Amino acid sequence: MRIKFTILGCGSSLGVPRADGYFGKCNPNIKENYRSRCSAVVGFNKLNILIDTSPDLKSQLLKNKINNIDRIFYTHLHGDQTHGINELRSFYLKNRVQLNAFADNATSKYLLNSFNYCFNNNYGYPAILKLKKLKKKHIIKNNNKKLLIESVKVKHGKINSIMYIINNTCAYVSDVSKIYTKDLNKIKNLKYFVVDCLKYDPHPSHFNLNNVLELVRIIKPKKTILTNMHNDIDYKKIKKILPKNVIPAYDGMSFLI
Repeated sequence: MRIKFTILGCGSSLGVPRADGYFGKCNPNIKENYRSRCSAVVGFNKLNILIDTSPDLKSQLLKNKINNIDRIFYTHLHGDQTHGINELRSFYLKNRVQLNAFADNATSKYLLNSFNYCFNNNYGYPAILKLKKLKKKHIIKNNNKKLLIESVKVKHGKINSIMYIINNTCAYVSDVSKIYTKDLNKIKNLKYFVVDCLKYDPHPSHFNLNNVLELVRIIKPKKTILTNMHNDIDYKKIKKILPKNVIPAYDGMSFLI
């Protein structure tokens, strides 16, 4: 079964460059250093399953020629993962069907408080989404094919975030400061591990490069892909110092899982 994973955006909360044009230590002449905010799509049997609605969602979808979304799974409540939610109105206008959006309790409360018009008909706009409870395991069926999405709670500084494991072959964890020891067996020997790597230096809410490399030695994925990179991580410079099985992401990177 062909499953395509696309990294729509791999930048930190303000992207690279920032809105004021600041590139930090990233070389503006390298196209891979232009990073939009984190979001991803799982393409499965003509379905597109979106992970997070970044503020850059419209340009991400257009750039990757993705013209339909079928479900949304949220990792957490921060603005860089949620504030592109209004772009989903396009798919309601196209199909006249409310999309199911899956989120944990904290993220669900935030979405309802901040974007109530997306879920209810009392603001002059039709509701475009149905908020659904995030389960530990979701099985998505289409044309006699099945896709397994497992959700695993991780720490992201003072809040929780969700790591998604796709068909037991690929894990995506864009915002994380700690993965609980009891869950490490779930992500051992994966084909792909897409993981938060905000900075070289330690950070209270995110993995840094040393955190990632230490974890990789334990769980031994075949390929590790760094995402959520801040503007002090230059694509070519970090690529030179990484082990062969660890690579930095770039916007639009895709692979089969």
